[in-house]
Amino acid sequence: MVAIIVAAGRGERLGGETPKAFIDIAGKSLLRRSAEALARSGEIGALIVVAPPGFEDQARAEAASTGKLRAVVPGGDTRQESVRAGLRKTAPRDRVVLVHDAARPFVDADVIARVIQGVRTHGAAIPIAPVVDTIKLIQGDRIGETVNRDSLGAAQTPQGFDRAALMGAYARAARAGVALTDEAMAMERQSHPVAAVEGSPRNFKITTKDDLDRARLLLAPAQPLTRVGQGFDIHRLVPRKRLMLGGVHVPAAVGLEGHSDGDVLLHALCDALLGASGLGEIGSLFPSSDRSLRGAPSSRFVSEVMVRLARAHLSIVNVDATLIAERPRLSGHLMAMKDNIASLLQVEPGQVSIKVKSADTLGAIGRGEGIAAQVLALLLRS
Repeated sequence: MVAIIVAAGRGERLGGETPKAFIDIAGKSLLRRSAEALARSGEIGALIVVAPPGFEDQARAEAASTGKLRAVVPGGDTRQESVRAGLRKTAPRDRVVLVHDAARPFVDADVIARVIQGVRTHGAAIPIAPVVDTIKLIQGDRIGETVNRDSLGAAQTPQGFDRAALMGAYARAARAGVALTDEAMAMERQSHPVAAVEGSPRNFKITTKDDLDRARLLLAPAQPLTRVGQGFDIHRLVPRKRLMLGGVHVPAAVGLEGHSDGDVLLHALCDALLGASGLGEIGSLFPSSDRSLRGAPSSRFVSEVMVRLARAHLSIVNVDATLIAERPRLSGHLMAMKDNIASLLQVEPGQVSIKVKSADTLGAIGRGEGIAAQVLALLLRS
């Protein structure tokens, strides 16, 4: 059994001067990834690569590592001509021929096996992916009608065939001057049954820059599932200011100085969450130079941080906070702070811990001149 890898396309829609088959994704070209995927099948004994004219040596270097490379041939101006060039390098002993696009580097062993079995049973088989979008028939610049997608499918590769039947169908299409979009079409013209086997959503064809971005994302190194961040803040206590901690009003003769409501606990919380997510820090998101934030509730900052976490697909596992204060006494307000922070973070109260420590009369905090907060946050990437 032989597999022909069609790699002769120039890939104009991707831009650049490199033919599409040689574009790198995560250290390997599309051609190499496709060749390696096919070579892993114990049923496939040889590979034939159809390369862009002038790039035969580069194609040979990309596919030689598989140990199954039989030949590299230059392709033609169309896919049809390229496949015919590859077929000329097959032999009568190659009773089954698979034709695969180099631009489908994520084909897996299961798809290949299903195609091979389909060929053995029916003489021809191609993998089909279900159509998930609603399909519209376009007439000019208007919608004509909605097409029933239940009977539709998107053709993938490798497409597999009895070699003699495929060569005969290609020869008859060439004599008739018929342009073929894929190998199955050649067989359909001869009323030869072609089995539809299950394809795979991962077996997509890289045609546009968006496709290329998707491929690179699939092969990107996995990021850690959990992330830890630390936040710290300290504010001066001043008279005639409302004291807010954790979004809770604490009755006192003094409050915390700050361009917002001065909530040192929520500020440290925001920095812990932003630090864990790698999304910046509170000063850059909510600068003190922004007059609209004067006196603003710090819960507004937490809400904005939560939006950013959601966009980054990060959820909160738990937060652990420590308030450092000599005055006023805060122990009686910790439960209210805990419940309010849990509500702001949309987590259970058991995922929030708040403690208070004194400074034992040491330093500015020990003299009752300010309050500090330290927060640790653990996030989970979904």
